[in-house]
Amino acid sequence: MSINADASKSDGDVLLRVDNLVKHFPVQSTSLFSRNKDVVHAVDGVSLEVRRGETLGLVGETGCGKSTLARCIMRLHDITSGRVEFEGRDITRLSTGQMRPFRRDMQMIFQDPYGSLNPRRRVGSIIGDPFSIHGLADGKERKRRVQEVMELVGLNPEHFNRFPAEFSGGQRQRIGVARALALRPKLIVCDEPVSALDVSIQAQIINLLADLQDELGLTYIFIAHDLSVVRHVSDRVAVMYLGKVGELGEVEGVYQHARHPYTNALLSAVPVPDPATASDRHQIILVGDVPSPIAPPSGCRFHPRCPKARDTCVREEPDLVPRLGDPPTHVAACHFPVADGEDLADSKPEIGADKRIVEEGLVGNV
Repeated sequence: MSINADASKSDGDVLLRVDNLVKHFPVQSTSLFSRNKDVVHAVDGVSLEVRRGETLGLVGETGCGKSTLARCIMRLHDITSGRVEFEGRDITRLSTGQMRPFRRDMQMIFQDPYGSLNPRRRVGSIIGDPFSIHGLADGKERKRRVQEVMELVGLNPEHFNRFPAEFSGGQRQRIGVARALALRPKLIVCDEPVSALDVSIQAQIINLLADLQDELGLTYIFIAHDLSVVRHVSDRVAVMYLGKVGELGEVEGVYQHARHPYTNALLSAVPVPDPATASDRHQIILVGDVPSPIAPPSGCRFHPRCPKARDTCVREEPDLVPRLGDPPTHVAACHFPVADGEDLADSKPEIGADKRIVEEGLVGNV
């Protein structure tokens, strides 16, 4: 959502606000004599809000900047420019010590349930770390509280002294959830928490997260590749491409009235369980590869692969605003948005003088 997209609700409902966040990573040169100062444009001007008690889904293909955005929000990465506010307080430039009180209210569940747990430490110690770090409990009291949170996420409290290797993948992810929940945070960033799990286990973890949200009043940022999962768990969804948000809105509004061609392409690739419905659907095949984030395209970053691209798309970057009469809560960054019922499979880009630039991949120099 753009910063003023929903003025009807009070700012008191806003738990997290991100304003024009930028994160660039310097490119390391392999030459001793090179003065190359190129940067990777991982996140390039993202603005959004997350309201208390909701789930914001964050989707996009690999390399679009989802996880980098999440880590910037959590202040695991320093931010190149922009602003992050949590409960109305600017946390953008806080030091490690100044961030400590906020860590109790902002936690993260990582993608890999194997790599995110120290194999040499017992589960009780891993889950109990937040209590020790913040000086909240020790000894028997710490053990009691750790076993309580283990039971809350569906783990046997008697397995307090086991090592991570003694648990299955789904159980290890529950350990990660328990560690994030230990201090009863207000915001949890779920960075693809089910992508490394079997489908049956994915459903268990998703249901667990939903139950915990209802019980504890949690707010989630849920990052995923699977659009079906995002639709199931999210209240709103933001679609990212090459470091920018292309479309953002209420989940059903985006899924049923997608305006950005990239969103339409993603939705066309979602598997449909009904064979009859699947046979009638046209999948949108995007041509070419994702441009380099070191030299992103001018104008709209999606235009080299967009079936609706025009000269305007090469020259001008579109604003993230409502399109085709959509409500203020549904915004898209597209000069030529997709109308309801429009078939993109029949669309062809119309880039006259700039067609050679697109075809030869020179968009970064326009």
